[in-house]
Amino acid sequence: MCNYKVSTHYKAFGLTISSDIQLPELILTEIEVSAPDVVIAKTDLNAIWGNFKDSIQFFMVKENLVLFKVPNTAIFLIENGNRILYMPIDDCNEDEIRLFLLGTCMGAILLMRKILPLHGSAIAINGKAYAIVGDSGAGKSTLAAAFLKEGFQLLSDDIIPIMLSQDNKPIVIPAYPQQKLWVESLHIFGMDSNLYQPITQRESKFIIPISSNYSSDPMPLAGIFELNVVDNESINTRIVNKLEQFELIYRHTYRNFFISPLGRMNWHFQTSGNIVSDINSFQIERLKKSANVNALQKLILSIINKVPHEIN
Repeated sequence: MCNYKVSTHYKAFGLTISSDIQLPELILTEIEVSAPDVVIAKTDLNAIWGNFKDSIQFFMVKENLVLFKVPNTAIFLIENGNRILYMPIDDCNEDEIRLFLLGTCMGAILLMRKILPLHGSAIAINGKAYAIVGDSGAGKSTLAAAFLKEGFQLLSDDIIPIMLSQDNKPIVIPAYPQQKLWVESLHIFGMDSNLYQPITQRESKFIIPISSNYSSDPMPLAGIFELNVVDNESINTRIVNKLEQFELIYRHTYRNFFISPLGRMNWHFQTSGNIVSDINSFQIERLKKSANVNALQKLILSIINKVPHEIN
């Protein structure tokens, strides 16, 4: 059963969030919040969902509004970049509701607020942020975990919020101190899955709290690394030209199918242009048979530190 309490205030994605469902993943804010940036509240959404006639689709998206249904979990409504309403379905599972509140819902909130959400992990290296992106299963979080094992700090996992500074420089805003790792990744690092909570009851992906290796300070985005899994015998790397970077950023924008119906295409293009003009991006083809996280980590550090390397 779901338990609801008086709203609690949190800090995440550079926003103050007031929520009537507990969000233990986030950092509690000690600041008195009279007007939070985002309010999360349970309500009855039957009427508005009933007006959505196309039963084949699970999403309705238009300017400043996203409505979607997760079967057997909840209906969610995101409005105006400052409100998330949800209605549990039947005997709800709080873990699954939180998963969508902090995922798809926050992705919509960020787009509405003109904060570009990349899908990946961001690591702090030498006072700058580096984004690791790629398709599902490419090893983004595993590679990020390898950096954490070496003492580097996490800025975000899953959603990377990027804002532009007053002089149009891309800045990565920390999300919250948590990673999600598949059980196979835990085995790579000798971690016992019994010590961690799965993200939902049916998943073999686990919640990894991050404490000392988390940075809560915004940092300039200095580079993007895209991971691709291939059948090559070796790791191949190439620099992405400026024109290709536009497609790379769009491809890895979190819930990019929201961009057009939300009326954010021009903004996304302009923001991408500012990012492209300020950073370099690299594509790394890693071996399909193995994560090779140590080799990948060393390669990325060599690129960042401008140690001689081959770029194909």
